[in-house]
Amino acid sequence: MKYYSVKNERTQLLNYLWDFQKEKGYISDSDIRALSKELGISRIEIEGVISFYHFFKRKPVGKYTIYLNNSMISEIKGFRKIKKALEKETGAVFGGTDPTGTFSLFETSCIGLSDQEPAALINFRPFTGLTPEKIKKIISHLKSGGNIDKIKDEVKDFVRYKNDKGEPVIFGEYKEGEAVLNTVKKRPDEIIAEIKESGLSGRGGAFFPTGLKWEFAKRNGSLQKYIICNADEGEPGTFKDRVLLNQIPGLVLEGMITAGYAIGATKGIIYLRAEYFFLKEKIKQTINRFYEIGLLGQNILGKNFDFDIEVMSGAGAYVCGEETSLIESLEGKRGGPRTKVYFPVEKGYLEKPTVVNNVETFTAVARIMEKGSDFFGKKGTDKTKGTKLLSISGDCKKPGIYEIEWGITVKEMLDLCEASDVNYIQFSGPSGTVLTEKDFNRKICGEDLICGGSIMIFNSKRDVFDILTNFSNFFIAESCGLCTPCRAGNYLIGKRLEKIKNGEATFEEIEELKSWAKVLRDTSRCGLGKTSTNFIVDTVNKFPELFKKKALKEKEFNLEAALNDYYDYVKNN
Repeated sequence: MKYYSVKNERTQLLNYLWDFQKEKGYISDSDIRALSKELGISRIEIEGVISFYHFFKRKPVGKYTIYLNNSMISEIKGFRKIKKALEKETGAVFGGTDPTGTFSLFETSCIGLSDQEPAALINFRPFTGLTPEKIKKIISHLKSGGNIDKIKDEVKDFVRYKNDKGEPVIFGEYKEGEAVLNTVKKRPDEIIAEIKESGLSGRGGAFFPTGLKWEFAKRNGSLQKYIICNADEGEPGTFKDRVLLNQIPGLVLEGMITAGYAIGATKGIIYLRAEYFFLKEKIKQTINRFYEIGLLGQNILGKNFDFDIEVMSGAGAYVCGEETSLIESLEGKRGGPRTKVYFPVEKGYLEKPTVVNNVETFTAVARIMEKGSDFFGKKGTDKTKGTKLLSISGDCKKPGIYEIEWGITVKEMLDLCEASDVNYIQFSGPSGTVLTEKDFNRKICGEDLICGGSIMIFNSKRDVFDILTNFSNFFIAESCGLCTPCRAGNYLIGKRLEKIKNGEATFEEIEELKSWAKVLRDTSRCGLGKTSTNFIVDTVNKFPELFKKKALKEKEFNLEAALNDYYDYVKNN
């Protein structure tokens, strides 16, 4: 058993579990007993943590574990053919292992590779642009004992467009250390004032003013504070954090260091989603280089400022993108949302003041410290400052990451990615908004259409009900199960969608979805449940003719006909 920065503490539980799983492919009863004794946690509680996360296994799996992305973008790019090819070539069926114990096949939610689907993770190595022919070659290589690292794909980062109104912000030239150098020349309160003046708001979806959040944390008199980078982008169709961590990880670190200096924190943690294991070594190498050149550690750049950063890996749970769920996960618990008694800036990680921002936000912070708040604030609109990274995928010729200035129209965005015959846009992920042709002149900004980053484009050839079913299945699978409205409500809505898709629902049953959605919005514990039906309500409102065609006409209930099967059963038995 390995030991980490804090020996024998529960905060290392996920690290320990990953060590056991990587060693033999699953977590055994003896592993759990050892952890229970070592950490002083009951075996039942450890079992509860393991069962919460998708990627932890309690039974032996094959030498090669294959996770095939089943998101809607994968569906339209050939998911079914790839699934069939994998079963044919490996001899396994999905959800199981082949007779030789070599391959185990599983479906999984979006893995952050929507710009190059169909895609899969094999022992957490990325394989992109899959075809049946490519699958045959991959499996043949592995069967013959070949090295998986020699055939894994080097993930391409398509930074397709940078704003055309001057120098780009995020993807401009990066000069390592400049942001930190400018940071330590100022007082912490000056840093916070500059971030506030820039107009930067969080880029994870909530868009809370970054400077204000930091100010709240700084005011807290605790001697120990934390900075957490949320790199758990699990919203289907999102992959901007992947590109940032691969292209400019140093910029992310400098933003975290700036935040630590501003609020008086000495420790930072990057919570990296398990799907991005292939980026972990690069991030750690960047961290090590920062220690070597004095940007991390003690007395940074000769100032009385200490700051350390470590990387922690998640284990597959969409809900951990919510900041309190993420904190629970970091503490070695099930990643369920906390009751909102305190904000993390009051009591967060280990009950200490904690600032949680996402990857894109920290890169923007570093750019502000490099170039000043004026450089950032003069871009965008009057109320929504700076630029935004969009993850665009689906039915377009040029999927990828687009750095746009707030204020461009939906039509301009579609022109950039060369999308045509657009019928349905899932804007800001399934928890966001549905857009149609009537919305093409709307502006992408806080004054009109705010976007967390995911944009999935579908043309008129795509079945809208297939899209709805895929999104619904995602929310059913990803509900943490803590609250009944989200756990049961999403399941019932999924069943109702199946009924509608099959033409078995009345118009009244279709309209009833709206009232069910309101119950979820009003009573769910966290944002996952509250926003999990947005796509359904929007689609019902924006595609009324589709639902009218699917709806059954009301029929009088025929009691005698309904009992015929029962009478036949009684007669024959």
